[in-house]
This record gives sequence, structure tokens and C-alpha cells, in this order.
Amino acid sequence: MNQTRAAVFTVMLVAALGSMAATAPAHAMHGDAGRRPTRHFNLVNVTFDSVTALAIAPADDDDFHEIELGEPLQGGQNSMTFDVPTGGCLRDIRVTFHGGRRLLYPHIDVCRYDGLRLRPQDNRPAPSVASSTGR
Repeated sequence: MNQTRAAVFTVMLVAALGSMAATAPAHAMHGDAGRRPTRHFNLVNVTFDSVTALAIAPADDDDFHEIELGEPLQGGQNSMTFDVPTGGCLRDIRVTFHGGRRLLYPHIDVCRYDGLRLRPQDNRPAPSVASSTGR
């Protein structure tokens, strides 16, 4: 291997190792192996209304933890990611829509699933559609 190739290889190796260290979990670098990493959860709003408040609690518990939205999560395929507070896997998620309507999504397994999709039929009754076949 000539000197130029060796130098390029060394630079690439150092850069690759440096980027791996930068992306390693903080608990692994600090020897905190017993600590669970932060669990992220995605909320996708494809309803017709904005989500104005979001809260999460252990399943069947009224001790809801409010999730800071910053601004309302607009409907129509918008999404956000939030950190799940430490605790068990089964959670109740409470969503408040513009106008004050609340929906509870009980027993969401945040260990098994990484997100929840709010659908239009969740927020309001689906419109009835007349048959175009004439039957």
C-alpha cells in the first residue's frame, strides 16, 4: 500500500471511529448500563382537527403526565415525537382536540409499538356514503 492510500485509509478509519463514538448512547459511555434509554413515541394526526393537548399515564391510572406540544398539532398527516416517561409498557394516552373533545386510547404498549395514528374516524363519525350502484 503506498503512503497516500495509507494516509487516506487512516483518516477514514479515524473519522468512522469518531462518528461511532459520537452516536453511542450516553448511558453506555458513562457506564450507566442499568439505566433504560429514553423511549420515543410518534403521534401522527390525520384527523380533521388540531390536537391541542396530549397526556400519558400508566394503564388504568389517572396520574396523567402532560406532554408539551409547543403548538397545536395540525390535522392532515402531521406528526410529532415525544419521550415516554419512565415506567411500564402499557399506557393510556389522552388526546384533546380543538374545541375540547377528548379521546382516550387505553392500553397502548409503548414497548412493542413506536407510534399512534389518529384517524378521522377516531375523531368524528364517518360520513355516510350513498351507493353509486343504484341498489
